Amino acid sequence: MYQCMNHRFQEYSVLLLPKAVVLCMYLEAGGVDLQGRSVVELGAGTGLVGIVAALLGANVTVTDRELAVEFLKSNVQDNLPKELEHKMSVKALNWGSGLEHFSHFDVILGADIIYLEETFQDLLKTIIHLSTEHTVILLSCRLRYQRDHNFLDMMRKHFTVDQVHYDKNVDVYIYKAQKAQREEF
Repeated sequence: MYQCMNHRFQEYSVLLLPKAVVLCMYLEAGGVDLQGRSVVELGAGTGLVGIVAALLGANVTVTDRELAVEFLKSNVQDNLPKELEHKMSVKALNWGSGLEHFSHFDVILGADIIYLEETFQDLLKTIIHLSTEHTVILLSCRLRYQRDHNFLDMMRKHFTVDQVHYDKNVDVYIYKAQKAQREEF
C-alpha cells in the first residue's frame, strides 16, 4: 500500500510501477510547484501520479487509451478525496490522434511511457501539441535499451532535456524537458 500526503490509497488491482512511485515522491518533495497549475498525465494507468498532483493542488487531466479509461475513472473515484473531485478529469487519449480536443498544459507528466518504439513518433507529437515554451515536462523511466535513449534524443530536437533525479534503488530516472528557445535572427 502506498501512502501519500497522509491519504491512504486503496490497494490497486494492478501493479504499481516503480517509475510512478518515484515520480510521485519527486513531486511530493517539491520538484515542481503544482499549486493551481494545469497538469496532464499521459499513459496514466492507475492514475497514481495524477492523483498525487491533484493532492498537491494541481488541476489534473489524466489520460490513457480508451480501453483503460473505465478502470482509470474507477481508481480516481475510489482514491481521490471527494473534496478534490472538481480538480481532476479522466479522458481517453491515443497518442498522436484526437489532439484537437486538448489544449496546452502547464505541466506534462509521464511515468513509464517510454518503452514501445512504435509509439515514439506519436508520443512526441502529443507532447509537442500539449506544450508551450513555458510547459514543464517530467518523464520517469528506466533506460533499459538503446531505443529508450533514442526517444530522449528525439525529444532533444524540440526540447531541452535534463536529468533531474535518479533513484538508484529502483534504477529510475526523471527527466525534465521544456521547449527549446529558438533564436530569432
